[in-house]
Amino acid sequence: MMHIANELPEDSLLTADICIVGAGAAGIVIALQLVDSGLDVILLESGNLKPEPQTQALYAGDVVDERLHSPPDRYRQRRFGGTTTIWGGRCMPFDAIDFEPRHYVPDSGWPFSLQELLPFYPRANQLCEAGPFAYTVESAFDHPLRPMIADFDSRNFTTNTLERFSCPTDFGARYGHKLLSAGNVRVLLDANVTALQLDESGERVGAAAVRSLAGRRARVQARQFILATGGLEVARLLLASSDVHRNGLGNSHDVVGRYYMCHIAGTIGAIKIKRALHAVWHGYDISDEGVYCRRRMALRPEIQRNLGIGNFVARLHHPRITDPAHRNAVLSLLFLSKPLIPYEYAKRLHGDERSSLRAWLRHVGNVVTDPFDAAAFAWHMLKDRRLAERKFPSIIIKSKANLYSIDYHAEQQPNRASRVSLTQDRDPLGVPRIKIDWRYTGGDVDTVTRALALLAGDFKHGGVGTLDYDPTTVEFEMTRYGAYGGHHMGTARMGTDPRTSVTDADCCVHGVGNLYIAGAATFPTSSQANPTLTIVALALRLAARLKQVALRDGAGHPVLQAS
Repeated sequence: MMHIANELPEDSLLTADICIVGAGAAGIVIALQLVDSGLDVILLESGNLKPEPQTQALYAGDVVDERLHSPPDRYRQRRFGGTTTIWGGRCMPFDAIDFEPRHYVPDSGWPFSLQELLPFYPRANQLCEAGPFAYTVESAFDHPLRPMIADFDSRNFTTNTLERFSCPTDFGARYGHKLLSAGNVRVLLDANVTALQLDESGERVGAAAVRSLAGRRARVQARQFILATGGLEVARLLLASSDVHRNGLGNSHDVVGRYYMCHIAGTIGAIKIKRALHAVWHGYDISDEGVYCRRRMALRPEIQRNLGIGNFVARLHHPRITDPAHRNAVLSLLFLSKPLIPYEYAKRLHGDERSSLRAWLRHVGNVVTDPFDAAAFAWHMLKDRRLAERKFPSIIIKSKANLYSIDYHAEQQPNRASRVSLTQDRDPLGVPRIKIDWRYTGGDVDTVTRALALLAGDFKHGGVGTLDYDPTTVEFEMTRYGAYGGHHMGTARMGTDPRTSVTDADCCVHGVGNLYIAGAATFPTSSQANPTLTIVALALRLAARLKQVALRDGAGHPVLQAS
């Protein structure tokens, strides 16, 4: 069933066994797992089925350094389906080393190992529509694949691990009908939770205060509450719910909003491959299920431990788009199309050349001199990305001169000083807006610097090519993107000690026995991997836990079999 908050009677009181706040990937997955469980479930979503500017504007806030972090209303979608309505679809699990306490990564270590999540990853892969849970060439393909680079035998990097790509799947569009037809799930749209109100004990949430933008008010009472509103909004709501505990919920030790992580990403260097053109393959392999898969160069875990650096992966990439010196019609076409490209992707078309009329004319010249390549690429993007249900994941340009650059994705270290806090300014619903102070560390720079040096050494040692770059520019290049994309992690981190964490290993907020956090806010460390697949796996794990809690407490008639 679906309802609109503004159509409820004023001051309505809704009751349920479980109240889920946020209908993005995590919230929808938990609700799906509770269908036909015998539990009465309410799923609250601030937005509607379509984007609404007034609702999206509720995400607005302050950024301490706008050079390092995008405005908080970017990269996120406040609507049914959440940010899965705009994500790129890249899926991969975290690595075993990501869960380990590492003396060289401050405040690292999850309260459980990778083995705890492995049973949930295959189902997560299905829900993300990324095919089987098979993330090596050997497990995903029953035949050998052409090498990324012929004769490249790296001492420090593997080349057999995969990224798999979702359609990308909009969870609201794909799974909404299952929730709407479920007899035990109610979806309430335009329902903004403005505060979580504790009961008389001060140790459990008694109700969620709900308001619509049109001013209608309601309250939701439930046995269990789950916050699934994303890494930034989770911190905001916990901090803003301060009527009983002055510092907010789960924040006795000033941890909520701290340890804020994204990913460190960038493009750097010039690679010259000393092999025939056909000896390089940096595109996508397609699995038997039709899923796009791509290999990358992944820093071996034993090298990470030996050198004391974070996780890191790299991919062969085309030259910098904004520099017309590449003389590539397709790349120049992309540059000229920047105004038509969504913000989250156009941001990567950086460079001082963008304001130069001379450079712009040189890009036009590149397109004019090779119109057939440009036309073929435009048709490919229309057919295989714009019109296809399973979209071609990214731009792949085959170099005619075996010239490439390195596109990398690195783990960011937890850092207590990197944080999300509240401002004095309030949104139209009366909720304090957020201030983002995202910071990187010397350890992050060291990870990228040393990993690139290892990669350059492996190219040179193998004799397959050269990777040339200026090591003194690494920090500058990695901060061109700043906090990468919408990967908002760590603001309500898991752990065993309330002095350094917000939730326990079950994602239950310390000191609030019926409040759980779902999503990347709970990640203690960031890995090299995009977070969505692990968000879904953790949501499946939490749903199983909620069923167990319901059985213990005698709520509903829960079904405990794995699903």
